[in-house]
Amino acid sequence: MHTNWPIVHLMVRLILGLLFFMAGYWKVFILSVKTHTEKFFIEGFAEYWIPEWLLVTLGYGVPYFELITGFLIIVGLQLRAALIGVGFLLVMTTYGHTLQQPLFDIDGHTFTRLILIVFLLLAPLDANRYSLDFLLKRRS
Repeated sequence: MHTNWPIVHLMVRLILGLLFFMAGYWKVFILSVKTHTEKFFIEGFAEYWIPEWLLVTLGYGVPYFELITGFLIIVGLQLRAALIGVGFLLVMTTYGHTLQQPLFDIDGHTFTRLILIVFLLLAPLDANRYSLDFLLKRRS
């Protein structure tokens, strides 16, 4: 393994974690989860097939999910599960955006985050040295 892998892994992990954590933080503590749900889910998808109960569930759940998984990615705890979770979140949000706008521009937040997720999932397993996962594995 190249000696720079652990540093590169840490930098990418911190950037990705901050992107999700701060998105969740903003939705939970600044915008409010209620406003997020009403504006982006209930109003945003009122004319589509998605039932309101599902929109409310997702609208309230996504901000906390982003906050928690962003934190897990930052500290490197349950990293693989968190990466898979945010990957599927991107699949869901891409579907929602393309439902509203079939020619949705994936080059913005979605593609950048996807590349970082894929990078971390494909990185060598021992590259994740600066993480809680590594520390806990080493202790056991």
